[in-house]
Amino acid sequence: MELGLLALGAGLAVGLTAIGTGYAQARIGSAGIGAIAEKPEVAGRVILLVAIPETMIILGFAVAAMIILLLGGG
Repeated sequence: MELGLLALGAGLAVGLTAIGTGYAQARIGSAGIGAIAEKPEVAGRVILLVAIPETMIILGFAVAAMIILLLGGG
C-alpha cells in the first residue's frame, strides 16, 4: 500500500507540473508569435520566455525521483 501511494505521489508530481508547463507554454507561445509578427527583432526574447516554463517539469521530475528514491528506500 505504501509503495503504491509513493508511486501515486511521484506520478502527480510529474503529471501536474506537465499540465502547468503545457498551459504556460501555450499562453506564452501564442502571445510570442503575435509579438514576433509585429516586431521580428524580439524573436530571441520570445524563445527564452517559451523555454522558462520547461524548468518546472524538470523540477517536478526531480521531486518524483526524490519521492521514489528517498522515501521509497530504493
